[in-house]
Amino acid sequence: MATSIYFPQRGNGYAEKARPANGLPMHSSAVREKWQRHYHSSSWLVPISLPIPGVRTRRLRLMLPNLPKLHHSTIARFGRRRGRMLLATGFLAIVLTVVMMFSLRDRFVPEDRNWPAYQEPSTLVYRREDLQRIWEWEVAAGHYPSAQKIPETIGLTTPPINPALPPRKSSTIPTRFRPPSVTNTVGIGAKRVYLDIQAKPPNVAYPPRPMPGSVADMDVVMDHCDFSQNKYVRDCLEVLRLGGGLDNGARVRRGKMDEWKYIYVEDGELQNSTQLAPQLNPAVALKSQGPADPNAAFVKKRNADWEPHVYFPPPSKYVGHHDRPAACEDSPHLFHMFWTGPFTDKPYLALLSFLYTQNLGLHLDPEHDDPTICRPKFWLWINPGPAASVPNPTAVRDMFEQLKSNPWASPFLHPRFKDVIQFKLWNTTEQLDGVPELKDEWRALRDTLFNSGGVVEKIPQPVDSSTTEGEGSSKAEEDDKVNRVGSKSPSSYDRLSVILSDMARFILCHRFGGIYLDADTILLRDWEELWGWKGAFAYRWSRLERYNTAVLKLNKGSALGTFLFRTALKNGLDFHPMTVSRYTKDAALEPLLLRLPDALFDSAWLNTEDFQRERPPQPYFTEFGDFFFTPREKSAAPQALGFNGFFKGAYSYHFHNFWWQPFDPTRNWPDLGPRFINGERIARAQVDATQADRAEFPEDLVADDKRDLDWSVVLKRTFESYIRGEIPNMYGEWLRW
Repeated sequence: MATSIYFPQRGNGYAEKARPANGLPMHSSAVREKWQRHYHSSSWLVPISLPIPGVRTRRLRLMLPNLPKLHHSTIARFGRRRGRMLLATGFLAIVLTVVMMFSLRDRFVPEDRNWPAYQEPSTLVYRREDLQRIWEWEVAAGHYPSAQKIPETIGLTTPPINPALPPRKSSTIPTRFRPPSVTNTVGIGAKRVYLDIQAKPPNVAYPPRPMPGSVADMDVVMDHCDFSQNKYVRDCLEVLRLGGGLDNGARVRRGKMDEWKYIYVEDGELQNSTQLAPQLNPAVALKSQGPADPNAAFVKKRNADWEPHVYFPPPSKYVGHHDRPAACEDSPHLFHMFWTGPFTDKPYLALLSFLYTQNLGLHLDPEHDDPTICRPKFWLWINPGPAASVPNPTAVRDMFEQLKSNPWASPFLHPRFKDVIQFKLWNTTEQLDGVPELKDEWRALRDTLFNSGGVVEKIPQPVDSSTTEGEGSSKAEEDDKVNRVGSKSPSSYDRLSVILSDMARFILCHRFGGIYLDADTILLRDWEELWGWKGAFAYRWSRLERYNTAVLKLNKGSALGTFLFRTALKNGLDFHPMTVSRYTKDAALEPLLLRLPDALFDSAWLNTEDFQRERPPQPYFTEFGDFFFTPREKSAAPQALGFNGFFKGAYSYHFHNFWWQPFDPTRNWPDLGPRFINGERIARAQVDATQADRAEFPEDLVADDKRDLDWSVVLKRTFESYIRGEIPNMYGEWLRW
């Protein structure tokens, strides 16, 4: 029998499942039997794997003494009495050795000695004065609509003019008492009017759309949602829900809620905007009141040269929403997503959630659309082959032919969606050449192009086909890491495509502007006020003060983007979010790429890592698999609460991979009604070959359905019923064809 480790009951009321010595749950008798055989076959050491913080796809493997085997072997060799005495003596010797080591340390090591803490190697390749220019450019462009302080290490001596921040009262601190470096910006922006967003009678069944041009005040959001300040995801979602008017008139909170208002509109003109000019002149020398070495507060990357001094052209003048000549002229609302391989139900559901939640005007006749509203667009970038492959000359035509024949993709080629959903071919060479900061140098790093967290995936040279013999070897070649096209199972994870997507998101946002979404993302509400916030952001990696770039917003051609690409180039083109976190931290640029709380986009993450389980949000997931396999004791919630009961207030949900698990196993096909019946027939035939030649499907019976529907099923069927015309979208708007 396998030895299991049992943990006591936790604060959430549930006992931890029994786990073997490697820390992984035993899901089936076959897995348990396999582990037992491995356990008994090992000699004196037992392998154990532990999770590595911040690395989802790897585990730390350790070898521990096999205590049961040691006990049994000692007893068998020396007898029960002598064996136990030897074991006790050995244990006592170990304890005494540890005690002696600590006592010797106290005797020979001075008490005042400070042991240096481990620090990750620096990634910095820019001097302080260049970092100052990056800060000044971003603030002047309106990309810092925040009252948060600029890091003192930047060493600015003149406060930057901030057109995205309203004026505030002048400081009354005498000049002689002020710090030598400037940490505040001078706001000259328009007045902010914070909105009381509520559904008004008699239209209280659905929430109102956000006002066009509205902006989310991220300072307020951080006040209510920052995990570092012990804020709960549950409380954050309530503020986001009520402040965004998503309670549909069913408000049970009483009292004044001004501190929960986080959405505003700009009212009025900029003040003293002519003061911007001298701040943007690169010829103006930067004054320094710091030490003799202006870079003393920064640590340069080892064995790297400083980047040449960087100068930026003046940014476009910041213009408030009401003064813009066209709704999307300066910053189109573009969602980007990257997908490799055949189209499946994963990007299908992401696109359905986009249609269900965003302000696309699909409830209006196309000729009567409002030109003052910036309609979001979704650009889905398709990499049709393996990550390391080069598209052939007919790749675009082949891509659209495959999309037309794919039942999950073909509905989105309907003319009704042509203005809001566009499929685009990804070409790695073309995209890298389209980045000015990389185009002349990236080819020197072709051998290390697939770099993730400092681990480089080598691409082997093509093998001569004449040396390949047998069907088994060709099958292995087809499924090796180089030739994988998408992740078909946990054991055949397409790591190269994941690494490529880490880089692709920065390229797309820097070249075209917009927001990148991972393909395992489901949109849950309108993002209007996130588009209105002109800064850049990603979100927090659960409990760690690191980025997760599953959601990433960057401004087109920004100074911050230039910094990121040049820094990544000098660090092996590593765009893993953990490494990007080091780039901005080493350069004191973290506030320019705001790390939003994960509650906004990944509300279950903290619970899955044993945090905040005493006050979880709704729904309560203890692992990401609960989305697909809702625990039986919680399985009444999806049908009873529906879409409105799923992390309401959050902007999106990130279900973390599960590419191989269908959203709706019972009805694993696009169920979009008669308009898209041909695609449904193809998908049904793929599920059940007996239906391939039938003119009509057998009648669906509710008795054939799963009794307790999982959350993934409920969301998929909700979005599909909107396309079929059975319900309106989440804002009460009916799709008009």
